[in-house]
Amino acid sequence: MTSSATLLRPAGPAAADTPPPPPAPARTTRKFLPEVQGLRALAVLMVVAYHVWFGRISGGVDIFLLISAFLLTGQFTRRLEAGRPLELLKYWVHLFKRLLPLIAVTLLAVLGAAWLFFPVSRWPDVFGQAWASLFYYQNWYLAAESVDYYAAQHSVASPLQHFWSLSIQGQIFILWPLLFAVAALLAKLCRLRIRPVLIALFGAVFAGSLAFSITSTATHQAFAYFDTRARLWEFALGSLLALLLPYLKLGRGVRIVLGWAGLVAMFACGIVLQVGQQFPGYMALWPTLAAAAIIVAGFTDSRLGADRLLSLKPLVKLGDSSYALYLFHWPALVFYLVVSGNEQAGLVPGLVIVLGSVAAAILATKFIDAPIRRSPWIERKRRRAVTVILVCVALVATPLAAWQHQLNAANEAARQAVLSQAAPNNPGAISLLPDYVDRTGPDAVLVPSQLDMPDEWPRFEGGKCRSDGKEMLNICNNGIEDGEKSLVVLGSSHAHVWNTPLLAIAKQNNWSVNSYTKGFCPLGDDLSTGITESCQKFNEDTMSEVVALHPDLVVTTSTLTSSEKGEPEVLEPSWVAAVGTLNTAGIPVLAIRDTPRFANLVPECVEESPEDLSDCGSVRSELFAAVPPTDAVAGSLPETTFVDFTDYFCDATTCPAVIGNVIVYKDDNHVTSSYLKTMTPIFERELHTATGWDMK
Repeated sequence: MTSSATLLRPAGPAAADTPPPPPAPARTTRKFLPEVQGLRALAVLMVVAYHVWFGRISGGVDIFLLISAFLLTGQFTRRLEAGRPLELLKYWVHLFKRLLPLIAVTLLAVLGAAWLFFPVSRWPDVFGQAWASLFYYQNWYLAAESVDYYAAQHSVASPLQHFWSLSIQGQIFILWPLLFAVAALLAKLCRLRIRPVLIALFGAVFAGSLAFSITSTATHQAFAYFDTRARLWEFALGSLLALLLPYLKLGRGVRIVLGWAGLVAMFACGIVLQVGQQFPGYMALWPTLAAAAIIVAGFTDSRLGADRLLSLKPLVKLGDSSYALYLFHWPALVFYLVVSGNEQAGLVPGLVIVLGSVAAAILATKFIDAPIRRSPWIERKRRRAVTVILVCVALVATPLAAWQHQLNAANEAARQAVLSQAAPNNPGAISLLPDYVDRTGPDAVLVPSQLDMPDEWPRFEGGKCRSDGKEMLNICNNGIEDGEKSLVVLGSSHAHVWNTPLLAIAKQNNWSVNSYTKGFCPLGDDLSTGITESCQKFNEDTMSEVVALHPDLVVTTSTLTSSEKGEPEVLEPSWVAAVGTLNTAGIPVLAIRDTPRFANLVPECVEESPEDLSDCGSVRSELFAAVPPTDAVAGSLPETTFVDFTDYFCDATTCPAVIGNVIVYKDDNHVTSSYLKTMTPIFERELHTATGWDMK
């Protein structure tokens, strides 16, 4: 986000070997556009307000993207039309010298606050996102992690999550000048005017990216939201606006109406439209076209014009600090929620967060950003600007790398010590067997460690996995072809976790395992149960594939539990129909009753209350029906065996977070692979009972 807003119009004589551009009517000779600066201020205030109080889309970020391209395009177009070199290296050095100091300040503050207030289990994600934010790939990091940007519980969000848009901007700030260089080369070779070439180029980018954005948003919105390719059209629209603006001849009355219409539309995007889960497809045209209308309206020189509001000095001054305000407000919100224990900021705390962020942004802009940006000593020699960039990177990278290395080394040493005593000290589910003899040592520690939690998923060693991080899609196999038995795991992520004991048993018995699972996607095709159209399509496709494969056994989960009080365990009729399809095809099914769910993140609760874990569990009667819902359909599914492992997750009254010195859940509902490894002999026994297969 640059801090100046200059008029974008043809300027200066053309290069000697380039045909001169056609005359363009200059709408104004102003070099500074206060209404654009005010627009930036309003956009950032919308972003801040909707993050702090409403948790809904504002469209403000999309406006930032458009304005960034609008300003950048004017700068490079004027250079080309004046016959001046683009000086790309100089531009990039100057730009990142301007951007990185405040990024370094933000990252250092977040790392310090994370060390003070975050549990150890959240540190690895902060490390990964800090690196991603520093080097401008945060949007791809979040896309791969399947982050829901609209998650209502901001207290569990990353304090660096908002860097996604800055990462996209940084990528565009590298790509866009290269496109200008390509356009300049084409114009020179073909003896064309540069502006029509640029219009054609960015018009093609706009059309192609918008089509891609609409398609990808409809199919994989969680990924598309962070996908640079799905955002290119927003920048291209800003570039087209800059290129075409000087030729637009609109009367003052029309521009007055256009300006106010743009402002109303801009605010309506967040207030009226419920479009969060449809961004950045065609819905993102709403805020970007609204902003474009305001820019086209421009300076009306009328007391009735919207530019009169946008040019107010407080807004213009805030526009100077909009970059810092965007950087600061989100971490302030997240850490407030973590410290306070609230899920949302109320009116007064939210107001304190907003005002504090504004004050911090103004001070940082005045004492950090402006002095570095305006320093003639730094600008005099390029190596000095490069030094500023390197210093900013080193200020973050050095403590971050040291902290990460120290933590990983300590965790690895602790892991090896635990592994050497795992059998007696961490029996897990084995501790619930009738003949169990407790041999736990006095120095026994819990496993897995907080740092290992992200990796507590099944491991398909020797096999292959195709994971679509967009919606937790995992299509995997164990690498054993033509095994003595063939098994398929089907369903949601709750079915996926059962691969852990199954893979161990399959390896020992030379069985083939194929797993087709998708997060939030249990078997069934009834959209009224809450599954998405994407899930419905996935289930249809995998069902056809599994029927054609005709395995010896399908393993899946049956019922659905809920962490919400008063929400009973259910068995969906569409699940019964899906399993009936498998049975009709002659495929037996092993259906496992769902596991417990919790209101809070179990690892964090265990870390915060290691001496008293009673508050970290759930009440069994609130999760499970006294009579399993599957009893009512067992007779209609003769080829299905229903297995209930609830007694290995709950006692008579509670479902504890820790069993046999093993933390049972990696989050608020998924069982850790460490605990499921201890269930392998128990699972093997039930599998033998269900199938009668001989096992080694």
